[in-house]
Amino acid sequence: MRNLTIMKTQYLIWVSAFASFLFSSCDPKSSESIEKSEVSDSVEETSEAENRPSPLEVKDAMISGKAFKVHYGSPSVKGRTIWGDLVPYNIVWRTGANEATYVELSEEMLVEGEKLAAGKYSLFTIPKENTDWTVIFNSEWDLEHGHFQYDEKNDVLRVEVSPQWESSSQDRLSIDLENPGMVIRWEKLKLPISIK
Repeated sequence: MRNLTIMKTQYLIWVSAFASFLFSSCDPKSSESIEKSEVSDSVEETSEAENRPSPLEVKDAMISGKAFKVHYGSPSVKGRTIWGDLVPYNIVWRTGANEATYVELSEEMLVEGEKLAAGKYSLFTIPKENTDWTVIFNSEWDLEHGHFQYDEKNDVLRVEVSPQWESSSQDRLSIDLENPGMVIRWEKLKLPISIK
């Protein structure tokens, strides 16, 4: 009788252990696998940001003694026709790639002689084939999809700027903070915007 009781006890222990093993092996998400998944997701996001076809550029400078910063995605020409094709004329362009390009002003400044208060603004342009371009500063600066989210009612300032066309071509878009304030260059375009 005693042997039978011992055998029953051992049998119950074995069945419990086996059931626990089966239950834990069927759980698709243990805490360890979630942590590994989260780590690999962040690694994928980091490498995706580092491998952007249009790298993120951030430039800052003092303009007339005031801090000014610009954030933009820098696309390359890659053998494409830019003006009037990839970037159509007479349509709002995000003036960069990926997210909307935006600027930060530490103090009020004059842009082409017009006042622009301190703050952050998305930067858009309307390229035109044979006349001045429209440069737009918009209060909605954090636009994930650039000109697809642009809304004219949020424009804070619009100015007209004369483009210059150079003989040499620049493959990557650049927005430099230099005389007369901010200069956009891409392909054969040079667009100097006066900022004081």
